[in-house]
Amino acid sequence: MPGRPLQPLPDVKFFATPPYDGAFSQFVAMPAAFVYPVPDSISDDAAGLLEPLSVGVWACRRSQVAPGSSVAVFGAGGVGLNAIQGAAIAGAERIVAVDAHPAKLELARTFGATDLIDATKSDPVEAIRALTNGRGADYVFEAIGNKRTVEQAYEATRKAGTCVVIGLGSIKESVSLNLFLLPLLEKRLLGCWYGSADVHRDIPRLLSLYRSGKLKLDALVTRTYALAEINEAFAAMVSGANARGVIVF
Repeated sequence: MPGRPLQPLPDVKFFATPPYDGAFSQFVAMPAAFVYPVPDSISDDAAGLLEPLSVGVWACRRSQVAPGSSVAVFGAGGVGLNAIQGAAIAGAERIVAVDAHPAKLELARTFGATDLIDATKSDPVEAIRALTNGRGADYVFEAIGNKRTVEQAYEATRKAGTCVVIGLGSIKESVSLNLFLLPLLEKRLLGCWYGSADVHRDIPRLLSLYRSGKLKLDALVTRTYALAEINEAFAAMVSGANARGVIVF
């Protein structure tokens, strides 16, 4: 017996979380638990970025960034920029952005970074320590997923500080930590998947922050691409040309 046709909800649209976000498909079937409603007042371009927004912003909640603290973020891409503005919302006093692309570093400043480090011109660990009176940052986020930058992020974390790995790296790589210093320095090393978020609880919170002007969402969209331009979009992602490129149908 055919089921009853679904009735559209007024003034609302639905978006999906990974791993059910469609992979550039126009139609996809998925569990309801991975779908969240977004008001029509939020543009499709902006709504499509709620997932990286959640990853970066809620990573700061996961690590309990404290007001007045120092924060460093390795990687000023879509996720890293959101970790930066998450730290700003949490009340961090010094927020250091580390990247190899000058344009991304300048963009990081508009999202709340107080200091910029070009990793091609100086050692990030030494630069972060110089900015924090030799101590290292209270909280350091790695948003790249690279073995070396994870190790640098851990090195740049102060004694008893917190290092959070957001970037997803290769399953074939492992990081190297000094076994003698590991207990002596008392650092926390945390993994953070999807910002440890519950989308049905946390997406409305993000939208509330966005509506109040505390959260930048539209500014993340550097450029939109048609589906036929998908290869160009991927090339821009690899080169670091965009904060976020959005493919629209």
